[in-house]
Amino acid sequence: MFVNLWAGQRGHPLTYAAVYDLVGRLRRRTGIDFDPHWCRHTYATGLLRTGTPVEVVSRLLGHASVTTTVEVYGHLGVEDARQTLEQAGWFTGSAVQL
Repeated sequence: MFVNLWAGQRGHPLTYAAVYDLVGRLRRRTGIDFDPHWCRHTYATGLLRTGTPVEVVSRLLGHASVTTTVEVYGHLGVEDARQTLEQAGWFTGSAVQL
């Protein structure tokens, strides 16, 4: 996600230290408090919201357990649950009977 554009091997991934150095400089210049690890959380949440199975997201993130993916990375809320239930027909009277 973070690619070297300025020196050395252009187009290659930045090192962990280089990313944190870049983020530190951006934080000081902009006053915006953020951490590059948040991108990982955002990616996971986005995948889950678009219907990617939690097992797939867990595997992509390299988690040993889907519990970690859901509890730590799946920043889903009540609105997400409502949309899922609505798509399943719970609020329209057309829910699938098991």
